[in-house]
Amino acid sequence: MNTDSVDTPALLVDESRLDHNVAAMARLCRQHGKTLRPHIKTHKTLEIARRQRGNGAVGLTVAKLGEAEVYAAAGFDDLLVCYPVVGPLKLARLAALARSVTVSTVVDNADAARDLSKSMTDAGVNLDVLIKLDVGMHRVGVAPGEVEQLATAIAEMTGLRLRGVCIHEGSVYGEADPARRRAVGRDQVQRLVATAQRLRDLGLAIDVVSCGSTPSLADVIDIDGLTEVRPGNYVFYDAMQVALGVIEAERCALTVLTTVVSRGGADHAVIDAGAKTLSLDRGAHGLGLLPDYGRIIGRDDVRLASLSEEHGWLRLGEQASLSVGERLRVLPNHACAVVSNFDTMTVVRDGEPVGEWDIAARGQVT
Repeated sequence: MNTDSVDTPALLVDESRLDHNVAAMARLCRQHGKTLRPHIKTHKTLEIARRQRGNGAVGLTVAKLGEAEVYAAAGFDDLLVCYPVVGPLKLARLAALARSVTVSTVVDNADAARDLSKSMTDAGVNLDVLIKLDVGMHRVGVAPGEVEQLATAIAEMTGLRLRGVCIHEGSVYGEADPARRRAVGRDQVQRLVATAQRLRDLGLAIDVVSCGSTPSLADVIDIDGLTEVRPGNYVFYDAMQVALGVIEAERCALTVLTTVVSRGGADHAVIDAGAKTLSLDRGAHGLGLLPDYGRIIGRDDVRLASLSEEHGWLRLGEQASLSVGERLRVLPNHACAVVSNFDTMTVVRDGEPVGEWDIAARGQVT
């Protein structure tokens, strides 16, 4: 890449690989008759979201209300806030958002659902909700065996429309063996589908049956009864996806450009990308499945062994040649965490930087 004009550390996105990944996922969803509602937490940009919409995404998934507000202001409709919305401040913001765009959210608790119902009723809006299930991640969600009571209660609440059920099968990130990962992913989605049918048997209208996790998506997308998928990481992929065998490194679209700034000895060097650039993440969901803090592209003789705030510590093989001022590219362990550390990403086309995209939803943590 001819990136001499780009200062470091910098976030680079290969436009060709990005477009390929976006189109491939859209094609996979069309082939299996599944609705695509990608999660923007990975890229947080308007430009990539427009590419996803142009490839058939019916809407977007966000984690935080602030992200939804950014995308709504940019003209995006049909936003799923796939995160518990709790407290009067956030409920007021959600009600205001519901007056201007199509928005929905998730619930996993009857008390929270009642607060949500009151807020929407007072605002004079009707809000679609999905019940979030816990099928193995043990983060948020109601246990499948307890969902009937919650669903029946929500169906009677004013201001809310129960539309469906959803999961995040993120526990598959902890399964390095592809066969085991496939089994875990399929089991969790099949439990989701079975739960949806039980609710229908109670007379509830369950239209949306939604899952979302890039590593398991190809393993579960053919399951009958699943209606929607919400992958996020697939636009870039990263070292975690490579380590899991989900994708080859050549499909990864995001790298960090960095410069060697010091040679402290024969066996180590320092780059200008530290924890504030690359994050301390060594595996999605804190599972720590990767030994290093990123993968140095094209340099098997150089390891990114540790990070401090502004420094990346490289361990060099016995025959490694590395000079101060030399530039390296790092494949991040977890693309989502790294993107959130930058204001912009540099777009690279045919090896040349051609522009910058603002990371428009960066910093939207509320």
